Amino acid sequence: MKTDDQLKELVKQKYSEIALQDKATNMSSCCGAGGCSTEVYNIMSDDYTALQGYQSDADLGLGCGLPTQFAQIKEGDVVIDLGSGAGNDCFVARHETGPTGKVIGMDFTPAMIEKARINAETLGFHNVEFRQGDIEHMPVSANVANVIVSNCVLNLVPNKDGVFKEIHRVLKPGGHFSISDVVLKGDLPHALQHDAEMYAGCVAGAIQRQEYLNLIHQNGFTNVTVQKEKFISIPDDILSHYLSEAQIESFKSGKTGIASITVYAEKPLETKACCAPGSGCC
Repeated sequence: MKTDDQLKELVKQKYSEIALQDKATNMSSCCGAGGCSTEVYNIMSDDYTALQGYQSDADLGLGCGLPTQFAQIKEGDVVIDLGSGAGNDCFVARHETGPTGKVIGMDFTPAMIEKARINAETLGFHNVEFRQGDIEHMPVSANVANVIVSNCVLNLVPNKDGVFKEIHRVLKPGGHFSISDVVLKGDLPHALQHDAEMYAGCVAGAIQRQEYLNLIHQNGFTNVTVQKEKFISIPDDILSHYLSEAQIESFKSGKTGIASITVYAEKPLETKACCAPGSGCC
């Protein structure tokens, strides 16, 4: 398996290419990263078209859920989208937060940032901005966001624990996140788990479902709730790049599952430090 820095460089390179692909190509592959399927259309992503604020030019078909639908965004909120791509979730969030709120999109890939900025400028959205950066080290101050959303991005990050620490830092006390991501139930076949292309395709970088939820708890979040979960079926013509026919049958036997989950969690309100007993200040 490649080092963390090598994986990050792979993701940056691959998503620079994806920024130039059309939506149909991305939706028929694993997060747009190649191995396109002729068997099915729309492997992972959900349909955004019914959500208010949706902009078709910003939809690259790269998600695995609808986190903004579940994010409980209120008017005036500051919302941050991790891995914002061409701006799809940002523009849906802008509709919810209204003209008094602010939306910040962050992405690792310069080509995605450029595409998103062009979309925002074309639409005349002046309270949506896009910042290039690593979500393990977010280019934003602490305690600024009411809501954080992300769609099928954390699996691309080697240090997921570091991302949840950053989310905790950046959220205001009492703020919350809604994140859609790919998780595993059981062990991936070795060929999939160690293939760099499938890492960029949101599969090899996925971790166990319970491990994912444990990371959220361990980083101090409360009210952790799985808002939506769906099974993801990878078509045979993608699996055949990595597995034999017998391995494909074993993989599809039900012992190993790949799922998309949308998870909600809150950063607790800060509590005031208590004074000495009997002082009457608590």
